[in-house]
Amino acid sequence: MITSSDNIPQLVDHLFRHEAGKLVSVLTKIFGPQNIDLAEDVVQDSLIEAMEHWQYKGVPENPSAWLFRVAKNKALNIINREGYQRKYESEVSHFLKSELTLDPALNHLFSDQEIQDDQLRMIFTCCHPAISPDSQIALALKTLCGFSIPEIAKAFLTTEENINKRLVRARQNIRDANVSFEIPRGNELEKRLNTVLETIYLLFNEGYSASKGNDLIRYELCEEAIRLAQIIIADNSIQRKETVHALIALMFINASRFKARQDYDGNILTMEEQERSLWDRQMLDTGIGHLSEASQNNSISIYHILAAISAQYSIVASYEETDWKNILSLYDSLILLDNSPIILLNRAIAVSKVEGATQALAELEKIKSNPAFKSYHSFYSTEAEFYMDMADYKNAIISLEKAIELAPLQSQKELLGKKLKFCGEKIF
Repeated sequence: MITSSDNIPQLVDHLFRHEAGKLVSVLTKIFGPQNIDLAEDVVQDSLIEAMEHWQYKGVPENPSAWLFRVAKNKALNIINREGYQRKYESEVSHFLKSELTLDPALNHLFSDQEIQDDQLRMIFTCCHPAISPDSQIALALKTLCGFSIPEIAKAFLTTEENINKRLVRARQNIRDANVSFEIPRGNELEKRLNTVLETIYLLFNEGYSASKGNDLIRYELCEEAIRLAQIIIADNSIQRKETVHALIALMFINASRFKARQDYDGNILTMEEQERSLWDRQMLDTGIGHLSEASQNNSISIYHILAAISAQYSIVASYEETDWKNILSLYDSLILLDNSPIILLNRAIAVSKVEGATQALAELEKIKSNPAFKSYHSFYSTEAEFYMDMADYKNAIISLEKAIELAPLQSQKELLGKKLKFCGEKIF
């Protein structure tokens, strides 16, 4: 049992990441998609009660079970209020209105298998066509993945105000369209699956390169993203799973390098500096296996290409052996499917390795005016690298200072600070 009150906020945050999406999903089935905000409120109240109760009583042996029990009791209290009973339009509402079936129904709804199924339904509910694509992903990240508004804003390279507006619109669209809490079938399933996978990929990226806190990597977010993708793989109603396998391949291949991305002091290590013996070969092999599964029917998606690019870094014995020409060729194929700012920025890095820093800077110049880069530190740190390759240390310093100003994590600022010092020594 954990007894230190100092650990409780950290534990509650961990539970929020791992359990909130599950709870919101099952509560949405109970209350109906039109009452997602009520489901979120119940989860939030349960977490607040955990924080307060555990400070005085200590943390129970099974905190997750305690949290689920409290959430179930809160749902029961709401259901028993006469004023709420008529508002439920979910498929299980009639079981909840009888005292004879209420307890058995709630116990069934809170079972492990039902919760897993409800998470899949929740993903597809958030990605309903009645909701605009950008609002779909924002809603899924908020309700299912436990993202905060600032985290979602960072993932979209936009403002917190815009994200709030998207969430309000998404919930209103669900009510207006009377969206059902179900997994679609046929062509509708395939259409919505793309948005579902994009949501999972954004979740993984937030864990892979965190936007807040002291840690470069937030492992629990990456684990949650992989888990959600594996729920999709396990569902028999989804026939064509090549793209899902490609995304899982990408996540496993990238996750295999986690232990090598920081030194013992928490400093960031570039791919060139990483000790490859620390890479998790089992995870890498799992990723390569999924990439093979993804290639069965000659289908192609952005995840296929991104996984192939990531594999290129991983299958060679040293950084010096990296096949940059092949990587650039893969990026050239990728921009035909996705020419988003981040993809173009990463392609410029491959250009620098194949065609030189001067040409890479020319590529950056083409995309520099994109509003997404105004607050994106990696654009300026990449620009600085190209200037350093050209021994143009004065311009490198200007770019590094901008990158340091925008970098969200202290570890990132420290790495950039070392490069800034290096450039300063070259000038003076």
